[in-house]
Amino acid sequence: MANAHERVFSGVQPTGNLHLGNYLGAIKRFVELQDRFECLYCVVDLHAITVWQDPAELKKSIREVAAAFLAAGVDGTKHIVFNQSQVSAHAELAWIFNCVARLGWLNRMTQFKEKAGKDRENASVGLYAYPNLMAADILAYRATHVPVGEDQKQHLELARDIAQKFNNDFSKSIADLGLAEKFFPQPEPLIAGPATRVMSLRDGARKMSKSEPSDASRINLTDDADQIAAKIRKAKTDPLPLPETVEEMKTRPEADNLIGIYAALADSDAAAVIAQFGGQQFSQFKQALVDLTVSKLAPITAEMKRLVADPGHIDQVLGSGAERAEAIAGETMNHVKDIVGFVRR
Repeated sequence: MANAHERVFSGVQPTGNLHLGNYLGAIKRFVELQDRFECLYCVVDLHAITVWQDPAELKKSIREVAAAFLAAGVDGTKHIVFNQSQVSAHAELAWIFNCVARLGWLNRMTQFKEKAGKDRENASVGLYAYPNLMAADILAYRATHVPVGEDQKQHLELARDIAQKFNNDFSKSIADLGLAEKFFPQPEPLIAGPATRVMSLRDGARKMSKSEPSDASRINLTDDADQIAAKIRKAKTDPLPLPETVEEMKTRPEADNLIGIYAALADSDAAAVIAQFGGQQFSQFKQALVDLTVSKLAPITAEMKRLVADPGHIDQVLGSGAERAEAIAGETMNHVKDIVGFVRR
């Protein structure tokens, strides 16, 4: 039974080519959290445009991500599925947080440095400031928990810092309005299970990414059984048999990645996978991984294709979700405007 006082917010960017890393690191966990929390799952299209997107492709990708949520088992009637741009509170609160957050905080964000690369002067202001928008995404709903991968922990820490500074900066106003002293909560990270960070099939030191030039580096959620089998069989490995201890995995990144993927798909852990396959040749293990991956992803892929073929239904789900999200975020924004000192209708 969900606890009404515990609310989860999370989102996925609609930038095309959803892959196994998106599923294991985010979407699969969205489904698992439904029974424990009140959940809002967002297609974060405002984040997507921090780099240029083709408008027609962006619409297609928004619907595809929503379809993936539903196909994987997210219940869009019990919980809220929507796209970010339909709820104006995200952008409104992000501006207020732009005025609360400090430049020094954003300068420490390692993801901007990675994404902008050497040509930082040409990066968009949105790409630089998007951690403030991420904080607004979470805090507009006063979410208490956020499922995040290791690479997003720093952004969640920033959201916590922004929440604390807002509460401190406006403590008198918050008290005068009779609101809770800690108006914005300190959202807690939910980091659990194997394969929270799925790596490339071609390089165990690089994260699986939709932007990687080689399609063989990732398993797309739209891949068929033959494509999945070919990619796993060609996945990079070292010449040794599978590790026989969890400790040994730490120095063998490709083996660590494949074992982590198997464990996550099997709802198991690395120790159990090693107990079953440790010391075997990779060829045997890869066949078992093919069979497991196909059995888990094939139903999701089929349902995604069915849903994508009915964009009107997806738009209805997103629109209904946006109305419900707006009701929560609107209440937050009314309080925020009063706290800050704006005059409102």
